[in-house]
Amino acid sequence: MNRALHTALPSLLVLGALVACGTADPHPAPATQTSTVATTTTAGPAEPPPVPGPTTDGQCPYLASSVVQEANGQLVRKVRLSADQPNPACFFYANASDIQLSVWVFQGDAKTAKAVVDRAAPVADSNPATEPAGWNGGSSTTDTGAVYAIAKDGTAVVVTSNQKQTIKTRRVAETVVVNLGL
Repeated sequence: MNRALHTALPSLLVLGALVACGTADPHPAPATQTSTVATTTTAGPAEPPPVPGPTTDGQCPYLASSVVQEANGQLVRKVRLSADQPNPACFFYANASDIQLSVWVFQGDAKTAKAVVDRAAPVADSNPATEPAGWNGGSSTTDTGAVYAIAKDGTAVVVTSNQKQTIKTRRVAETVVVNLGL
């Protein structure tokens, strides 16, 4: 029996290798032309655009410096704007180099707006933000202050402050929503 196994073993190994590799048809059929329609699918959540930065001095078109001074409790020494249009991000400075409060209004599709909010105030790690009515997002304190980020449809409003009280960022976000008629 040992001799029969010794003789059959190489044949079994070759047969196993052929089965594992599959067999190719030595005479393949001629290729036929077919047309396909390309489709695009999204596998995951939308990626938010980069956070804007200040590029020029100016006045915020939708939020007065006096409102920021009152809400945040610091004098506004300078305002800078991002290059975004029609609503640039606004950066309010407490002195020549320290941003005390920033506001970013993103407008695009709903998934991206939600991603902007989730990056600023991750829903899993922040308190729910539901003001003004119909808006949703997150609110939390950070190492450097506080953030209030909300979205509705394709719009997101993100407010950051160097103060630790989220009520300040919430009040500014509510004012921005009203001022822009969102």
